[in-house]
Amino acid sequence: MFHFDTLSLVFVGLILLGSISNILYSSGYLAHIERKTHYLVHYYTFIVAMLGVVVSANALVFLFFWELMSLTSWQLILTEVKQESTIKAARFYFIMTHFGFVFLLLFFLIVSDGNLELSFVAMHPIAMAFPYSSVLFLFLLLGFLSKAGAVPLHVWLPYAHPEAPSPVSALMSGVMLKVAIYGLFRFLFDVLYPWPLEWGIVVLFIGALSSLVGVLYALSEHDIKALLANHSIENIGIILIGFGMGMIFESLGLHRLSAFAFIAALFHSFNHMSFKSLLFMGVGAILHQTHTKNMEKYGGLLKKMPVTAFTFLLAAISISALPPSNGFLSEWMIFQSMLSSSHIEVTALKLAIPFAIFALAMTGGLAIACFVKAYGISFLGLHRSKNAKHATEVNFLMKSGMVLMSLVVLSLMLFTPLYLRYFDTALVGLHLPSVYKDIFPDGFWHMHSVGIHGGIVSPLILLIALVSVTSVMLLAYKLFNVKSRVCHTWACGYKTASKTQYSATGFAGPIRRLFEWLYKPEEHFEKQTLAGHESKLSTSSYAVHVKPLFEKSLYASVAKSVQYMSYWVYRLAHFEQTRYSAMIFNIMLGVLFSYRIFSHEFSWATFVLEFFVLMISVKILIIGEKK
Repeated sequence: MFHFDTLSLVFVGLILLGSISNILYSSGYLAHIERKTHYLVHYYTFIVAMLGVVVSANALVFLFFWELMSLTSWQLILTEVKQESTIKAARFYFIMTHFGFVFLLLFFLIVSDGNLELSFVAMHPIAMAFPYSSVLFLFLLLGFLSKAGAVPLHVWLPYAHPEAPSPVSALMSGVMLKVAIYGLFRFLFDVLYPWPLEWGIVVLFIGALSSLVGVLYALSEHDIKALLANHSIENIGIILIGFGMGMIFESLGLHRLSAFAFIAALFHSFNHMSFKSLLFMGVGAILHQTHTKNMEKYGGLLKKMPVTAFTFLLAAISISALPPSNGFLSEWMIFQSMLSSSHIEVTALKLAIPFAIFALAMTGGLAIACFVKAYGISFLGLHRSKNAKHATEVNFLMKSGMVLMSLVVLSLMLFTPLYLRYFDTALVGLHLPSVYKDIFPDGFWHMHSVGIHGGIVSPLILLIALVSVTSVMLLAYKLFNVKSRVCHTWACGYKTASKTQYSATGFAGPIRRLFEWLYKPEEHFEKQTLAGHESKLSTSSYAVHVKPLFEKSLYASVAKSVQYMSYWVYRLAHFEQTRYSAMIFNIMLGVLFSYRIFSHEFSWATFVLEFFVLMISVKILIIGEKK
């Protein structure tokens, strides 16, 4: 029923690291929740369900805990139903999570021959005997990436995370998304190994696209929780880039490079858990002091909420991959894994890997810009609202949760060799070679790439140099008694006020105009005049709304098609009973034909014959004669 191998224990460690500080933070947050019993029951069940998923030993137990994880997180989104948007977000999440569950169920039914109590390793020979292994891989991707939030199955994240209570947002984004990454590791190695090169290229492309789309839409957001949700899409994309490179190297027999890339993916999974959880905790603290998710209403919170500001800054540095942070180290490893492929003479990789390198490099630069905006608009400058002006630091338990998670972020930077040894041991359990000594051949001071012409980075030396330079500057400031001059801000003759500061919308303006083809923004400009005179302008407001491309082009089209089909079926069922019965008959005929094709040896002659029989039946019984 349960097993505790090294891979399971790695993800148990991830869940516990993300949950312990969250529980402390949640205890302080609980005073702001009205439905306390509902929240606590589903909150702790949610954590237990995630642990249950990663230690499950067969499909039945796995699916039980997977569904329990989905239902409890769905109910947690509905904890505080004060607006219609919360119900809409919960409905959207419920549909998407069960969309993925259907494909996971299909995957398990095929690879277990209907015996869901079969162990994962025992599924391997059944999967190898199945003639359409790419279909199994597709089911696996749809099942897990819909939960992980990878493009194009990412659309629920910017809706669900902003509506959930902040501790839940931190758990869902920081921890739950990684449970889907565990599923990819577990079933690709235990059930579908070995895999073809094309599978790794698909994962790599999805990862590169997700990282770009996530960071671009994060830049356009002024809802700070939606901004962080889009960065979850970005970081899942970065993890998938490392995962895809691991799959590519493994399919080519480059086992040491494969292990290095998979370690990078695991390392970034832990890093994203730490800094994204901390960011959502910080946002939750801001939200409860300002009562809004709109960054345009923040400003000047650094002096009002110093603990929140410091912890948020630490997480922002890490997610921006600035050296020597833990986020920098894992992204450096992923870059090195891609650069180590230069000697591979495969045409498809000559196209896919440069695109992934471009996507990751551009993502890094845009992420820095995004968090300069998020931190600067929120914590620096003048107060932009009365609530921001009168904000105070949150209670002790919430601060303790943020400080504890900050220590997790710092530990991932300071004790990187210990974590990488842990990940290396997990991958050895999946029959990959140990590469820990190749990464740290000279001790823990230098990290090496395992590629032929790999790079070297010294995170601890970078950190010591940074601390030393800062300390010398502070010491010189004190010793030489440098005097400070306080002057009024010069604003070109205009009076300095909160309304004349840079806004989040204005900060992202140049990038928004550059990617206008993607954003297709809707601009709204409103102004109030005195007695209808344009020259006597009283107040004005400018807002930009960006509707995601995939939601507009893909999901809206699918929704319209489903609505049209349902209306057509409704008409058949109520007004044309004969044709409705004929349609049901043809659907059953199609299902039987499909079952034969997938369950028995494929024959083109039989396939063509059955296809024509089905088309003739549709023509005679459903379409009929034209009038």
